[in-house]
Amino acid sequence: MRFHSLQARIIALFISLLLLLQLVAYGFIDQAIDKNARQTLNKELHTNENFFQRIIEKNAQNLVQAATIVSKDYALRDAISSNDTQTIVSALLNHGERINADLTMLVGLDGKIIAASSDTLAHGMQDRVQQLMNTASNKGGAANIVSLNGRPYQLVMVPILAPVAISWVALAVPVDQVLVKEMHELSPLEVSIVSAVKGGAWQMQSTSLTETQARQLIAALPRELPSNKRITTMQIDQDEYSSQLVDMNASEGQHTVAVLQLSFSRTVAPYKLLQRNLLILSIVATLLAIIISAVTARRITNPLRQLSDTAKRFATGNYQGDIAIRRSDEIGDLAKSFSHMRDAIATREKEISRLAYWDTLTHLPNRALFTSMLNDALLAAAARGDTVHVLMLDLDRFKYVNDLMGHDFGDRLLTEVAQRLSQQLGAGKPKPARLGGDEFAVLLPASTLDDAQQTARAIAQSFERPIAIDDQNVDIGAGIGIAAYPAHASDAASLMSRVEVAMYAAKRARQGAVTYSPEIDKSSQKNLSLLSDMRAALERNQFQLWVQPKVSLHDYRLIGVEALVRWVHPERGMVFPDQFIPFAEQSGFIRSLTHWIMDQAAQTLKLWQAQDLVLKMSVNISTMDLMDQDLPQKFAAILDQYALATSQFCLEITESAIMDDPVRAHQTLDNLHAMGMDLSIDDFGTGYSSLAYLKQLPVNELKIDKSFVLKMDKDNADSRIVKSTIDLAHNMQLRVVAEGVENQQVMQLLRELGCDQVQGYFLSKPMPASQLTVWKQDWEQRAAQLPTSGT
Repeated sequence: MRFHSLQARIIALFISLLLLLQLVAYGFIDQAIDKNARQTLNKELHTNENFFQRIIEKNAQNLVQAATIVSKDYALRDAISSNDTQTIVSALLNHGERINADLTMLVGLDGKIIAASSDTLAHGMQDRVQQLMNTASNKGGAANIVSLNGRPYQLVMVPILAPVAISWVALAVPVDQVLVKEMHELSPLEVSIVSAVKGGAWQMQSTSLTETQARQLIAALPRELPSNKRITTMQIDQDEYSSQLVDMNASEGQHTVAVLQLSFSRTVAPYKLLQRNLLILSIVATLLAIIISAVTARRITNPLRQLSDTAKRFATGNYQGDIAIRRSDEIGDLAKSFSHMRDAIATREKEISRLAYWDTLTHLPNRALFTSMLNDALLAAAARGDTVHVLMLDLDRFKYVNDLMGHDFGDRLLTEVAQRLSQQLGAGKPKPARLGGDEFAVLLPASTLDDAQQTARAIAQSFERPIAIDDQNVDIGAGIGIAAYPAHASDAASLMSRVEVAMYAAKRARQGAVTYSPEIDKSSQKNLSLLSDMRAALERNQFQLWVQPKVSLHDYRLIGVEALVRWVHPERGMVFPDQFIPFAEQSGFIRSLTHWIMDQAAQTLKLWQAQDLVLKMSVNISTMDLMDQDLPQKFAAILDQYALATSQFCLEITESAIMDDPVRAHQTLDNLHAMGMDLSIDDFGTGYSSLAYLKQLPVNELKIDKSFVLKMDKDNADSRIVKSTIDLAHNMQLRVVAEGVENQQVMQLLRELGCDQVQGYFLSKPMPASQLTVWKQDWEQRAAQLPTSGT
């Protein structure tokens, strides 16, 4: 069992909690035992102290009774009357032996000892008798513990009455081992009697302790006993004793103390037994808890482990098999949820697979599935030595139809094309697919080139019939490319690349189908070389800024120029825009080129401004430029760099550039217009010429395409188109520029129609920007000869 497993952690949690609770309980119990034991000790000591005092008192009463009997002895009375000392002593000895008294005395009324059973003891006892006499006289008798030679005695005195007191009988009995033994047998106490002469060391008189314990007790006793604390704790023989100190006698020069002791370990022994039993019970409970927690953890973790294995099976895509967990608790609910999840995932994965490999619009295989089918076909062909052909087709004019009629119409058109392909190819060997957009592909496994070409012709013929959508007939065509394995490529990716090259060649050549050949690829390689050359040209200043003048028809004054770019290639020579601009737009390089043109135009305007020549520079903006949301900021940076006003620029945009992505184009144009920059619709009339869009766009100028201007002096239709365009623009508060003016007649006709500005070869061909000032002087001489009437 791994320590980090859930089962181990559950068991560890159970045991940890149990052990924690037991340790806390054990600690509380231990403290409680200690506290209760000490309270019990103190209580027992107090109780046994009283018991000890009662024994002392009982012994004193017994001695008083014995002394009373002696005081009534007639023989003793007669001896006292006759002052027979010998008889008195003999009587005292007899009575002393009978009651085991060490000393029996006859004391006069003045407190002096008259006779005694032991003269030696009596001599030492005189002071004690004298002291007790005072009490006895007042009370008719007395008893006390006195010390003699460091030994405690219980001394009692009773009067000899006849009928009044004529003398006193005194008895002294040692407080010895008999008393200690009696006390020890009647109670759990250890009893010791110690005495000391004032300032001297304690002496053990009698004790229930062993000799070693007695020595330790003497060593533990303080020289001066505390007056306010008679219960103390002593360490004797590695055991703790609670000790009660009881004063038995404190006469001058003598001190006798009874030490009553209870062993702490003896008192706590029953509790310790209970504590030990609790510990055993705790160990048993812990073992049971381990077993129970292990069983509980297994009941939890085994189903979870099954669910984990099931989840791993799900991860491999295997959703078969039932989840064999039948429980009515939360784990059972989890198992049911897993089962529902499995079904839901399987359903979703099936749907995802369909979405991932099938086109949702046409229900044809998509590019991913087509690529997979192509790989399978190539493997099979490699094994059998077959040939595989791929057809790729791209619809003609689909973008135009989609933009004109809307995306919904375009989607329905794609669906109809897919149905026509499927119907044409049937359910046999050819397998159609939609690759994306308006691109379709057909896989022909184990086929010949003739099979592929026949299939391509059949597809092309099927497109000759218009497609009817909402009572509208749409003429549709396609460029079809053909490539073969292994003739043209050895893998799927290369084969798809080759067939795409052939397809675009077919679209450029306006042919129905084109089979791939290496010659087609050469043009592609040439384009790649062209891109590399354009980048190098930008770095090496091979591009040049050319301009074509724009003249006002009001007074023939030069008012602006159109910025053009020329490429002087070190090997190819002069490369004209139509040779590299389309590819620059396709590759995205046009953005870098536009930035260069704008920068060069600004430099040129700044130079002219220094020569007192203030003109407006028109710069062409491509579709890629309009998609750049940062274009306004880039232009603003250039204007700031050269300290030029936005009014010195006019940006020319074609209608088709706007229609490629109207929303983004509109946003960019709005931002440019907000900067104060003039905007012009270039080649107006050749594109969509949508008045709805024209009304929404923030433009200042319309530029009539040269196709309508070149022969308008000879073609009335062109003239009428130009006139209507001029009128339309003026009604919309737009100025009009006509390009393609190649003779004076056309320029005069445009002047009569109200055109604002013109440009064309009649004025000047494009020229390097540095030549403009020379041309301006020449033009001003020519303009002076032109007629000024007709406006």
